[in-house]
Amino acid sequence: MRALFFIFALIIGSASGLGMTWVMSARDNGFGALDIGVWRSWPRSGTAEADPYARANFARSGELPLGFSEGVVFVATTDDRGRAIDGRCITRIKGKLLPARFWTLTVYDGRGRLIENPAARYAFTSTEVVFDAEGDVEVWLAPRAHSGNWLPTGENERITVVIRLYDMPTGVARSEAAQMPRVTREKCP
Repeated sequence: MRALFFIFALIIGSASGLGMTWVMSARDNGFGALDIGVWRSWPRSGTAEADPYARANFARSGELPLGFSEGVVFVATTDDRGRAIDGRCITRIKGKLLPARFWTLTVYDGRGRLIENPAARYAFTSTEVVFDAEGDVEVWLAPRAHSGNWLPTGENERITVVIRLYDMPTGVARSEAAQMPRVTREKCP
């Protein structure tokens, strides 16, 4: 009877431990998040100070995190009103980016994959995007062609937008004046 109880306790303990580890590593990149508006970053995730959950997440996903001296990655999954970014809607990303030598803005589907589209357009870089008169970035996310800097979203319900800032001045992201572009849902069918 004791052996049966021991086996049962071992199974329950192992299942709950592994389950909680999977949930924590699948949720985000661990502790130490930096939030600027709707944009979230984990600046220490590619360093020796990365917490165990961040390391588990990167091991599970196969991603290679940027080191602190290489750059910072910001992720947005909601608009400025807290609604999930919906690929069936027209969404505008507009504003100034943190200073960086080079940056990319990429759109992914809800499972973290690039969105297949006939235009073969998956991202913009700082060298190809057209800035407005004030020097702001303005990118449109929409299922069908849109004027300006347009990234196709297909008919995906959930969209993730990732901005990678390469070769940033140290400490810029942590300053009180740090700003990232606003994410605004403009029109939804």
